[in-house]
Amino acid sequence: MRRATGSNSPATGSIRPPAQAGTGMGRSVPVRLRISAIEVDTEIMTLGLRADGTLQVPPLRGDAPAGWYRHSPTPGEVGASVLAGHVDTARDGPAVFFRLRELAVGDPIEVRRKDGTVARFAVARVAVYSKQDFPTGEVYAPLDRPGLRLITCGGVFDRGAGSYRSNVVVFADAVT
Repeated sequence: MRRATGSNSPATGSIRPPAQAGTGMGRSVPVRLRISAIEVDTEIMTLGLRADGTLQVPPLRGDAPAGWYRHSPTPGEVGASVLAGHVDTARDGPAVFFRLRELAVGDPIEVRRKDGTVARFAVARVAVYSKQDFPTGEVYAPLDRPGLRLITCGGVFDRGAGSYRSNVVVFADAVT
Protein backbone atom coordinates (compact mmCIF):
# COMPACT_ATOMS: atom_id res chain seq x y z
CA MET A 1 0.00 0.00 0.00
CA ARG A 2 1.28 3.46 -0.86
CA ARG A 3 1.52 6.10 1.82
CA ALA A 4 -0.86 8.95 1.04
CA THR A 5 -2.28 10.73 4.07
CA GLY A 6 -0.49 14.00 4.57
CA SER A 7 1.97 13.09 1.86
CA ASN A 8 3.87 15.94 0.29
CA SER A 9 6.40 13.77 -1.45
CA PRO A 10 6.75 14.14 -5.21
CA ALA A 11 5.18 11.47 -7.35
CA THR A 12 7.29 9.32 -9.58
CA GLY A 13 7.00 9.72 -13.32
CA SER A 14 6.03 12.78 -15.27
CA ILE A 15 3.13 14.99 -14.27
CA ARG A 16 1.56 17.47 -16.62
CA PRO A 17 1.58 21.02 -15.29
CA PRO A 18 -1.52 22.27 -13.45
CA ALA A 19 -4.07 24.33 -15.34
CA GLN A 20 -3.44 28.06 -15.26
CA ALA A 21 -5.59 30.41 -13.20
CA GLY A 22 -8.79 31.38 -14.98
CA THR A 23 -8.64 28.55 -17.53
CA GLY A 24 -11.28 25.89 -17.52
CA MET A 25 -13.85 23.98 -19.48
CA GLY A 26 -17.48 24.95 -19.96
CA ARG A 27 -20.21 23.51 -17.76
CA SER A 28 -21.09 19.86 -18.42
CA VAL A 29 -22.46 17.39 -15.88
CA PRO A 30 -20.03 14.58 -14.91
CA VAL A 31 -21.12 11.06 -15.84
CA ARG A 32 -18.17 8.77 -15.06
CA LEU A 33 -15.16 8.77 -12.73
CA ARG A 34 -11.99 6.79 -13.37
CA ILE A 35 -9.08 6.49 -10.93
CA SER A 36 -6.84 3.74 -12.25
CA ALA A 37 -4.42 3.80 -9.28
CA ILE A 38 -7.16 2.43 -6.99
CA GLU A 39 -9.23 0.61 -9.63
CA VAL A 40 -12.23 2.96 -9.51
CA ASP A 41 -14.42 3.11 -12.60
CA THR A 42 -17.90 4.29 -11.67
CA GLU A 43 -20.89 6.18 -12.93
CA ILE A 44 -21.62 9.47 -11.19
CA MET A 45 -24.99 10.43 -9.76
CA THR A 46 -26.09 13.94 -8.83
CA LEU A 47 -26.29 14.98 -5.16
CA GLY A 48 -27.87 17.98 -3.47
CA LEU A 49 -28.37 19.01 0.13
CA ARG A 50 -30.35 17.30 2.89
CA ALA A 51 -33.03 19.23 4.79
CA ASP A 52 -30.47 20.01 7.53
CA GLY A 53 -28.13 21.65 4.99
CA THR A 54 -25.55 18.85 4.92
CA LEU A 55 -24.32 17.17 1.76
CA GLN A 56 -26.58 14.42 0.47
CA VAL A 57 -24.76 11.11 -0.02
CA PRO A 58 -25.28 8.25 -2.48
CA PRO A 59 -27.44 5.31 -1.37
CA LEU A 60 -25.74 3.18 1.30
CA ARG A 61 -24.99 0.16 -0.88
CA GLY A 62 -21.68 -1.40 -1.85
CA ASP A 63 -22.49 -0.93 -5.54
CA ALA A 64 -23.60 2.73 -5.23
CA PRO A 65 -21.79 5.13 -7.56
CA ALA A 66 -19.90 8.25 -6.54
CA GLY A 67 -21.96 11.42 -6.49
CA TRP A 68 -21.32 14.96 -7.72
CA TYR A 69 -22.53 17.84 -5.57
CA ARG A 70 -24.67 19.79 -8.05
CA HIS A 71 -24.12 23.14 -6.34
CA SER A 72 -20.38 22.90 -7.01
CA PRO A 73 -18.75 23.57 -10.39
CA THR A 74 -18.73 20.67 -12.81
CA PRO A 75 -15.34 18.93 -13.08
CA GLY A 76 -13.14 20.97 -15.40
CA GLU A 77 -14.88 24.28 -14.71
CA VAL A 78 -13.05 26.92 -12.70
CA GLY A 79 -13.68 26.17 -9.02
CA ALA A 80 -13.73 23.21 -6.67
CA SER A 81 -15.91 20.40 -7.96
CA VAL A 82 -16.98 18.04 -5.16
CA LEU A 83 -17.57 14.29 -5.49
CA ALA A 84 -18.57 12.04 -2.58
CA GLY A 85 -18.78 8.28 -2.17
CA HIS A 86 -18.98 5.62 0.49
CA VAL A 87 -15.95 3.82 1.91
CA ASP A 88 -17.95 0.70 2.82
CA THR A 89 -21.26 -0.60 4.14
CA ALA A 90 -21.98 -2.97 7.02
CA ARG A 91 -24.00 -5.23 4.74
CA ASP A 92 -21.94 -5.19 1.52
CA GLY A 93 -18.37 -4.45 2.63
CA PRO A 94 -16.08 -2.21 0.49
CA ALA A 95 -17.72 0.55 -1.54
CA VAL A 96 -16.63 2.87 -4.38
CA PHE A 97 -14.15 4.97 -2.35
CA PHE A 98 -12.82 2.13 -0.16
CA ARG A 99 -9.24 2.70 -1.37
CA LEU A 100 -9.38 6.51 -1.62
CA ARG A 101 -6.89 6.92 1.25
CA GLU A 102 -4.29 5.00 -0.82
CA LEU A 103 -4.00 7.71 -3.48
CA ALA A 104 -0.63 9.42 -3.76
CA VAL A 105 0.49 12.81 -5.02
CA GLY A 106 0.45 12.82 -8.81
CA ASP A 107 -2.02 9.96 -9.30
CA PRO A 108 -4.28 10.74 -12.27
CA ILE A 109 -8.05 11.14 -12.03
CA GLU A 110 -10.34 11.35 -15.06
CA VAL A 111 -13.93 12.58 -15.12
CA ARG A 112 -15.96 11.98 -18.28
CA ARG A 113 -18.54 14.67 -18.85
CA LYS A 114 -21.95 14.56 -20.53
CA ASP A 115 -20.61 16.55 -23.50
CA GLY A 116 -18.08 13.75 -24.21
CA THR A 117 -15.04 15.64 -22.94
CA VAL A 118 -12.77 14.39 -20.16
CA ALA A 119 -11.57 16.57 -17.29
CA ARG A 120 -8.16 15.39 -16.09
CA PHE A 121 -6.73 15.95 -12.63
CA ALA A 122 -3.69 14.96 -10.58
CA VAL A 123 -3.81 14.33 -6.84
CA ALA A 124 -2.20 17.23 -4.97
CA ARG A 125 -2.70 15.80 -1.47
CA VAL A 126 -4.74 13.39 0.63
CA ALA A 127 -5.76 14.26 4.18
CA VAL A 128 -7.86 12.83 7.01
CA TYR A 129 -9.93 15.19 9.18
CA SER A 130 -12.08 14.43 12.20
CA LYS A 131 -15.70 15.17 11.33
CA GLN A 132 -15.85 18.01 13.88
CA ASP A 133 -12.75 19.58 12.26
CA PHE A 134 -13.86 19.11 8.64
CA PRO A 135 -12.30 21.95 6.59
CA THR A 136 -15.53 23.14 4.93
CA GLY A 137 -13.96 26.46 3.94
CA GLU A 138 -11.03 24.77 2.22
CA VAL A 139 -13.02 22.02 0.50
CA TYR A 140 -15.71 24.31 -0.90
CA ALA A 141 -13.59 27.46 -1.27
CA PRO A 142 -13.73 29.33 -4.58
CA LEU A 143 -10.71 28.61 -6.78
CA ASP A 144 -9.24 30.58 -9.67
CA ARG A 145 -8.61 27.33 -11.57
CA PRO A 146 -10.34 23.93 -11.95
CA GLY A 147 -10.01 21.67 -8.91
CA LEU A 148 -11.53 18.46 -7.66
CA ARG A 149 -12.35 17.28 -4.13
CA LEU A 150 -13.15 13.63 -3.41
CA ILE A 151 -14.71 12.89 -0.01
CA THR A 152 -15.42 9.69 1.90
CA CYS A 153 -15.54 8.51 5.50
CA GLY A 154 -12.45 7.17 7.22
CA GLY A 155 -10.53 6.74 10.40
CA VAL A 156 -12.04 4.88 13.34
CA PHE A 157 -15.56 3.49 13.12
CA ASP A 158 -17.70 4.56 16.09
CA ARG A 159 -20.02 1.61 16.73
CA GLY A 160 -22.18 3.63 19.14
CA ALA A 161 -22.83 6.35 16.57
CA GLY A 162 -22.88 3.91 13.65
CA SER A 163 -20.48 6.04 11.60
CA TYR A 164 -16.84 6.87 11.04
CA ARG A 165 -15.25 9.61 13.12
CA SER A 166 -13.28 11.14 10.24
CA ASN A 167 -13.37 12.00 6.55
CA VAL A 168 -10.76 11.33 3.90
CA VAL A 169 -10.43 14.23 1.47
CA VAL A 170 -8.48 14.13 -1.78
CA PHE A 171 -7.47 17.52 -3.21
CA ALA A 172 -6.71 17.38 -6.94
CA ASP A 173 -5.72 19.98 -9.52
CA ALA A 174 -6.64 20.02 -13.20
CA VAL A 175 -3.78 19.21 -15.54
CA THR A 176 -3.25 20.42 -19.06
